[in-house]
Amino acid sequence: MVGAGEIDSHNVRSVTQGSLLQHIGRVTQETYLFNATIREKEAYGHSGAADEEVIAAAQAAQIHERILQLPRNYVLSGGEKQRVAIARVLLKNPRILILGEATSALDTHSERLIQAALAELQTGRTTLAIAHRLSTILTADQILVMNAGRIVERGAHAQLLQQGGLYAQFYL
Repeated sequence: MVGAGEIDSHNVRSVTQGSLLQHIGRVTQETYLFNATIREKEAYGHSGAADEEVIAAAQAAQIHERILQLPRNYVLSGGEKQRVAIARVLLKNPRILILGEATSALDTHSERLIQAALAELQTGRTTLAIAHRLSTILTADQILVMNAGRIVERGAHAQLLQQGGLYAQFYL
């Protein structure tokens, strides 16, 4: 059907909101974590996850070593919260991934490490990435450039650079 939203050949209009949400993972700029252990925060929604799976997700999100160093009742920084949220979405392994400024609280080095983990996660799935940092979207199949609430350019990174428009101005 032309113009229909589908997930694995199923029209999204024919599925329940609950079942649709099972296929979506998101990491946003503002990460809210409830009062629990870091393992519980990371494995939220996946209480049956094996310790090895939780550790692997934390390692991929570059937060495992930091977790091991944290004192009891430590309040996580913004970047640490984002990495826990990234570990949670890595553990969920969703069909659709929504990244809303997912690495905004990270330094450049940490962002590169997380981008590598997210790149692996994005393979074979639909990813919507909202970003101000162009490094976050360089490998996207389709980049939509917005200005004043409107899409003003569309294309892959190389195409947008060749057009010499707003995207190229931001990139150079």
